[in-house]
Amino acid sequence: MRLGAMAQLHLTYVEQNRLASMTCDEYLALLTEHQWEQRENSKVERLLKQAAFRQGATMADINYMADRNLDKNMFARLGTLDFAARKENVIICGASGTGKSYLSQALGHQACLSGIKTLYTVTARLFKKLKLSKVDGTYLKELEKLTSTQLLILDDFGLQAFDNQDRETMMDIIDDRHGKKSTIISSQIPVSAWYEIIGGQGTIADAILDRIVNSSHRIDLKGESLRKGILKQE
Repeated sequence: MRLGAMAQLHLTYVEQNRLASMTCDEYLALLTEHQWEQRENSKVERLLKQAAFRQGATMADINYMADRNLDKNMFARLGTLDFAARKENVIICGASGTGKSYLSQALGHQACLSGIKTLYTVTARLFKKLKLSKVDGTYLKELEKLTSTQLLILDDFGLQAFDNQDRETMMDIIDDRHGKKSTIISSQIPVSAWYEIIGGQGTIADAILDRIVNSSHRIDLKGESLRKGILKQE
């Protein structure tokens, strides 16, 4: 009864004189279930906060317009998070405004609801952060944080060409996660152009793409920007 949720519910039942209608076992089961539910809700809230999503995206609000080239059945299967259990990746490509970030964050939100530790980040910002961490000696610590994240979402991948540090950093991230954790990548750039974006002499680019693409589910969004549709409605 020293547990917060149990004590609070017990006080409520005492004040409302509702104890007489239940046996001791029924009442103890009620308090225990209430405590468990509060812990689960607190865990989900903590995971959502740590994920740092930019949008409040959910699976229930996905737009499946025919011209988006988004298969509802396929995305619903991704929503079961079987891909995360199998340590597979998801790649979502499409022009600006087609909803890539929203879809990736909706999957991330679903992961948090299932108790999966998730992190959302814009790729360029992550690279800048890790460059600074190399200067102050915290690079390996930051890399370990990414490795321990069960589902990593890299948004706006490839908007800027990689330099040598970006290539090495991306290789470190992907190599540590390959076959162990899942990664969702969203990009305006089609996968066929990623080799040139990553650049370098080719060896690292080949290694990165081999680890990402060959174990991934692919979504290629089509159609006009959804932001235009919102503006038209307004």
